[in-house]
Amino acid sequence: MMAPEVLLLLASYCLVSSITPGPNNMMLLSSGATFGFGPTVPHMAGISIGCATMVLVLGWVLAGIIARVPGLFTVLHIVSTLYLLWLAWRIATSAGPHGAGPRARPLGMPGAAAFQWVNPKAWAMVLGAVTNFARPDHLLVDVPVIAVVLAAIGVPCIALWAGSGHMLSRFLSDPRKLRAFNITMALLLVAAIVPGIWRALTQGG
Repeated sequence: MMAPEVLLLLASYCLVSSITPGPNNMMLLSSGATFGFGPTVPHMAGISIGCATMVLVLGWVLAGIIARVPGLFTVLHIVSTLYLLWLAWRIATSAGPHGAGPRARPLGMPGAAAFQWVNPKAWAMVLGAVTNFARPDHLLVDVPVIAVVLAAIGVPCIALWAGSGHMLSRFLSDPRKLRAFNITMALLLVAAIVPGIWRALTQGG
């Protein structure tokens, strides 16, 4: 079992990683404002399940493969960047639950869980947690503990973002204000992936 001080450090890491702005939280803020808190709950559940699953898979299986095949991470980064840009477009063009925009409903649990696999922040968060807090000779025990702590800490953090969006919805009843808000969220989502793109370009050069 992990030492109490290590668990405390892990909890602090998960708190900072989960509550700071990123693709998931920008999408939840927009979804809460556009569709409300209740309809966004499956999205939140998908994030928690997806991240916990990533911890288990990366901790037990993929970490060694990625270390041996560096190009795999580059491919994943390109795919994730293209997908995030597409999501930003969907958010920017959303017209709300009763509008005619292409995003007529919030992201569901399966989609949100799958999204974590192309979310650069989720990859960084999960890989950081596994490599920094899992003992190499205790992976079978430590990896599930990390998954549970990440999910337990992450749920209230992401709920705060969705709830904040829901609270903003009363000020965004005007479709023009909602559209401006969603365009802003889309731009922030793009901004969240720019540092990763810059690192990939500079390291590649």
